[in-house]
Amino acid sequence: MSPKRTRTLRPITFAPAQLFVRYYDATETERLIPASHASRVRFEDCLPAREIPSYVGMRHTPGSYWAASCDTVLDYESFLEAQWMRLLDFDSKVAALAAQPFIFEGADAQGKWTHVPDLFVRRTDGTVLLLDVKNPEQLAKPRVVQQAQRTRQACQDLGWDYRMVGAPDPQLWATVEWLGGYRRPLHATAGLVDPVLALAALPIALGDLVDFPHDPEVVRPVVYHLLWHHRLLFDTTRPLRDHTRVWAATTPEGTR
Repeated sequence: MSPKRTRTLRPITFAPAQLFVRYYDATETERLIPASHASRVRFEDCLPAREIPSYVGMRHTPGSYWAASCDTVLDYESFLEAQWMRLLDFDSKVAALAAQPFIFEGADAQGKWTHVPDLFVRRTDGTVLLLDVKNPEQLAKPRVVQQAQRTRQACQDLGWDYRMVGAPDPQLWATVEWLGGYRRPLHATAGLVDPVLALAALPIALGDLVDFPHDPEVVRPVVYHLLWHHRLLFDTTRPLRDHTRVWAATTPEGTR
């Protein structure tokens, strides 16, 4: 779990900026900057900005998740947050993830406020998505709506995207949860990648793909690994079955 973070820096009284960002760089040094400068910081390289609590009897289920997209271990506060980590890790447009990346500290007409976003996402094109994960039952509560409005406005000023999400789509989650077990690098079976991709040059049923002259129990995990890493493509809106049609990506990125 992430270590406890001390806060020693304070915003300058009557400073022109009304919104600041507090974060901890890779050397664990505390930083406090105007929010307008946040787009210059690589938060994916920083440390978590706050400690995730863990105690007997707590309702949440904290833990850690290894993200294949950036080879990073991320701490999460709840199972719902872990679900979104895996969904983002599966997204081919995501280059890096960071959990609890920084603290917004601001003041507006309603008073002073602070907020720690749940997830910072750096996409492959360099753009940023900030994600807050909430229990679906909490999404309509006034304080949650206000938090989302404040964070959305801050992100808009920075040129970032922002989403507050609840439960993921059940069908997509079922597929991604299954494939996530095959996201780690291949070793002994790496030699099967090229033959599998060659057989999938044209759309083919998944069951037929694993049934070529080799042990299907060995080939199937390779196929699932290639599906996770988008070297094999399929319709993610439908259940993944042996009759699912899969095909090789036209511009594969290479085996991870």
